[in-house]
Amino acid sequence: MSHHEDDFFAAVSVLAGHGHIKERLVAAFEDNLQDIEPDDLSVSMKQTFNELRHLMMRVEPLNGEGPIRASVRKMSIREADECAQLMVELYADALRMGGTVQESLPLRGEEQPEVRGVVLKSV
Repeated sequence: MSHHEDDFFAAVSVLAGHGHIKERLVAAFEDNLQDIEPDDLSVSMKQTFNELRHLMMRVEPLNGEGPIRASVRKMSIREADECAQLMVELYADALRMGGTVQESLPLRGEEQPEVRGVVLKSV
């Protein structure tokens, strides 16, 4: 089973870039996630990915527009934000599944690890 960490990382990187959220959302999904087969994902990721895929492709396209662009065009900003959050959650899940996440590092800013001061001696 492939964990697709690189694909989700690339998608999240696009989301963190410049531009309108809807433009970033389309680029993140089209360029990095649309070709992922849900069966390639872990059971815990499959439901979230299917939800994201449904939200991103639920509108019938018009005039040569693809289903992703049509769906995102019809979304509210709140719905687009929810899709972006799903991508971030999937990336975090992919990291956990790949065993590359350190247990001590929080995913959210609420829990900050203690940082001890260091004394440097100048010469």
